[in-house]
Amino acid sequence: MSQDEPRFPRIIEPGTLSEHLEAPDLLIIDVPASTQSYQDGHVPGAVFLDYRRLLSGQAPVANDVPDEDALSTLFSELGLTPHTHVIVYDDEGGGWAGRLAWTLTLLGHDQWSYLNGGIHAWRADDLPQSQQPHSPTPSRYQARIQHPELMIRREELIERLEDPELAIWDARSLEEYDGLKGNNQRLGHIPGAVNLEWTDTMDKARHLRLRDLSELVTELAALGIDADGDIATHCQSHHRSGLTWMIGYILGYNIRAYPGSWQEWGNRDDTPIET
Repeated sequence: MSQDEPRFPRIIEPGTLSEHLEAPDLLIIDVPASTQSYQDGHVPGAVFLDYRRLLSGQAPVANDVPDEDALSTLFSELGLTPHTHVIVYDDEGGGWAGRLAWTLTLLGHDQWSYLNGGIHAWRADDLPQSQQPHSPTPSRYQARIQHPELMIRREELIERLEDPELAIWDARSLEEYDGLKGNNQRLGHIPGAVNLEWTDTMDKARHLRLRDLSELVTELAALGIDADGDIATHCQSHHRSGLTWMIGYILGYNIRAYPGSWQEWGNRDDTPIET
């Protein structure tokens, strides 16, 4: 899939964004883990998105992608149009922002940028904040999943567990990966998966901006994750792996997300598990 060159860099720094807040066809979406974060202060003009609306909320996999009708309603409320450039950010270093970016890209809307470090970096740079909720102008957006190849399903993962061309990036904590922690019927990891926790991709000394991408490329390559093969990434609910998917996508890797994640895999009896 071609990645059209956005009007803004794919990773945008707070200072750069602050100079273009009045740009036409710009939609800034704050999708925080904590509603309080938006209320305490957000990028001026940013609209609030409840992250739960990025999840289907339906059995058997509540963290799956919402259906097209629900996505049409959501993005119409947010005012998305085919001409909109979206800035995604959150209050936790990129998990929910990445899930939003993945959802947009599923729909064929590749015009998005990640605000590096999210609200933490924005505040650290002492940039202006608003505490007034911003209401977007609604649109009539018709959501269609145009790139289902950005998803990988449980059935394909099971079929490809022995495939040397597929690397599985588990973005959970090492304790979850090792089967020492979790709230599922079964604990452990997908056979052959490698672990790099999502927070290890953040630079904690730079207010949760992404770490130097060249460093990440080297670390990922050592785990067998590179541009030469297929990559699947997951966590517990494809929240934390929103960030790892976004990093792989920015790097140009052939990366797909497993939306069922461990919430699905670890609560079935027919999925192989390693500890």
